[in-house]
Amino acid sequence: MAFDAASSRRTLVAQLKAAAPPRPSPDAQSYLGSPVPVLGVRVPRLRALVSAFRKAHRDIEVGDVNRLAAILWKGSTFEEKALAITLLDTYAKILDEASWRIIDSWVDQATGWGLCDWLGLGPVAKIVYAHPARFREILRWTKSKNPWRRRIAVYALHDFIFAGELDKPFQLLGRLLYDDEFWVQRAVGTWLREAWKRDPRRTEAFLRQHVRGLPKVVITVATERAPKELREDLRRGR
Repeated sequence: MAFDAASSRRTLVAQLKAAAPPRPSPDAQSYLGSPVPVLGVRVPRLRALVSAFRKAHRDIEVGDVNRLAAILWKGSTFEEKALAITLLDTYAKILDEASWRIIDSWVDQATGWGLCDWLGLGPVAKIVYAHPARFREILRWTKSKNPWRRRIAVYALHDFIFAGELDKPFQLLGRLLYDDEFWVQRAVGTWLREAWKRDPRRTEAFLRQHVRGLPKVVITVATERAPKELREDLRRGR
């Protein structure tokens, strides 16, 4: 029987709404910086819905995954868009060129750190780590006028940094160290902090090399695990 993306979308959205609290927090949309309403479905529950879908569709074709993700993204709530991202993340090993085009079309729509980071940490990070050509592409994202695309480029470094492979992360982070946008600055600091956990000596050298003019938030977040003396030294150096 052919896969019915529209029917699957209706089922998943009904499950989302059933999992939502009767009265979502009125502050949730503002907190996430979401451009659309937030139902308030908890992350573990949302991921469980996708996990159950995967168990029921182990042999699904990538084209069907792409179609379902695309129509979920068009939904009117944060959770529908998050479900679309999680779906592609779950099937990351079978994603194709069409999947990447879909993801790229979402990037400029992923307003607010909630959707932005979900997308960057999910399928974008997996694809960029697995395919060197995609890393060259996110290097170009660092020049985007859209700060959320630049932030996603930073979050796409997740798999490199967690693997302790810091050459490419430092290459990309070096392009955004002095970014004017707060949410990009904070992302840079976050992933320099994670790099510090893997290689403190190299990360310290990188920070010292580029310290002049560094935004305060970059230094503050990047050195959360560093000795107080180093943090103060870098602040003086900036």
